[in-house]
Formats: sequence, structure tokens, C-alpha cells
Amino acid sequence: MFMNDVMTTSIITIPSSTSLADARRIMEAHKIRRLPVVDRGRLVGIVTRDGLDRAGPSQLSSFSIHEISRLLNKITVREVMVKELVTVTPDATVEEAVTLAQEKKVGALLVVDDSRLVGIATTNDFFYKILNPILGVGKPGSRLVVRNCKGVRDIQNVMGAIDKLGLEVETVFMLPIPERSKHDFVVHLTSDDPTNLIAELHLRGLEVERRAR
Repeated sequence: MFMNDVMTTSIITIPSSTSLADARRIMEAHKIRRLPVVDRGRLVGIVTRDGLDRAGPSQLSSFSIHEISRLLNKITVREVMVKELVTVTPDATVEEAVTLAQEKKVGALLVVDDSRLVGIATTNDFFYKILNPILGVGKPGSRLVVRNCKGVRDIQNVMGAIDKLGLEVETVFMLPIPERSKHDFVVHLTSDDPTNLIAELHLRGLEVERRAR
């Protein structure tokens, strides 16, 4: 999967001349936490809700309410925006992008193509578009966990049992258990009743349990 499969392309941007007050109003109106800053088609920075908070009233406590309001309408995002940007290209793999975001400790990646901003991907994008489908979040059915899966042979055994019983699979994945140096094999079935499959897997000598979804 590539970044152009998960990025959001409907991007709200602001010029660097935008006041802090206006930037905050835009974020609140659109229920977002960050705004890329674009001047004449060129990405020059990003401003976040946390950045605005740090530059807001808590830093201006010695001023009156009227003075704070005046200053927030006068100070522009150019003065507080982050200029050292973490960017990726649309053809970057999701694995590369997640690794980069973790290394840089950022909650969003700006997607740039030929110096032009074409998308943004936040932690929510990775959760809703990748992790949730893998885990089957929000999907009906049932989830079974085969404990201490020993590899391909056990996986083939599980899938053979599923095929024998004519069941349908929503998703499957391996889940590493670092503290045990082992793996669990997780199967999400479309069926709400996995009783027969559990019995069949026990007959095949596999340790299996049903898990809450």
C-alpha cells in the first residue's frame, strides 16, 4: 500500500500571513488540529493546535483580554509555524511513511509531489484506513486466536479446517508476542458462531480461543 492510497487530498491550507486568531477559527470550524501553510503554491510550513496554544493566552498572561485579542489578530502564523517539515512522496510505501513518522515523532506527514502539496496523512488515516481493516474493527462476525502458532504448517492446518467447514474469512494476521518470543494467528470469521471450527481445531491439536471483537 502506498501513501496515495491512504492520504487525505481535501487539504485546507492557509497563507503565512494568516493571523493566529484566524488560524484557530479555521481549525475549530473544520474540526482539525493542523494547517499546512502554503505561499504562492509552495509549502512553507505547518501550524498545529498545540503550536497555537503555546503562542496563545498562556504566553500572554500579563496582558488584558482586549490586548490578547488584539495581539492574536496581529501575530501571523509565519512567526509560529514549524518550518522543518516531514514530507513523503505519494509513491512512498506506508511502511516507509510510518517508520519516518515514528522516527521524527510527528502525528502527520505532508505528501509532496514535485514540491507541490498533494495530501496529508495523520495518525487517524493510518488507523482507519489500514489498522482497522486489518483488525476487522467494526465488522460483524467472530474472532479466534490460535495460540503459539508455529508457522506455515499451523496456518495451513487452520485454513484447511475453515475450508472443510465452508466458512468465510474477513481477515487474518499474525500477532507477535515479544515477551514469549512466539506468534498468535488471528482469524476473523464472517460467521457469528465459530463453535464447530473451535472443535475442529482442538481435534487437530491446536490451542485456540475466542476473543472479544
